[in-house]
Amino acid sequence: MNEDVRLSFKEMCARFDVTPRTLRHYEYIELLFPEREGRARFYGPREIARMTLILRGRRFGFALEEIRQWLEMYDADPQGETQRRAWIALADRQLAELAKRRRELDEIIGDLKALRDETAAARP
Repeated sequence: MNEDVRLSFKEMCARFDVTPRTLRHYEYIELLFPEREGRARFYGPREIARMTLILRGRRFGFALEEIRQWLEMYDADPQGETQRRAWIALADRQLAELAKRRRELDEIIGDLKALRDETAAARP
């Protein structure tokens, strides 16, 4: 990533397709730390990378607090074994949760299809 890149608040929202409220929230809970010049905020490569990881974590279903912990580990030691092991443990736990949710959804879908089919077959 270009080390000179700096995105404004509006550019950051557009790049990541998030609302201003979301971006402000991530700042408020200290997941992002933009540079400030007066009232203007600017996001450099570090914040852009953090936002990428935040949104990826959200897509995978991680809680913001889990994402924060992972980012803090990364900040403390970007090449660290602790961070890698912690991430694998988080990912394993989340994969198990997603598999459980998939099984539940498959059961619900099956029940709904069966009810639909029964209802369709009962037409006069």
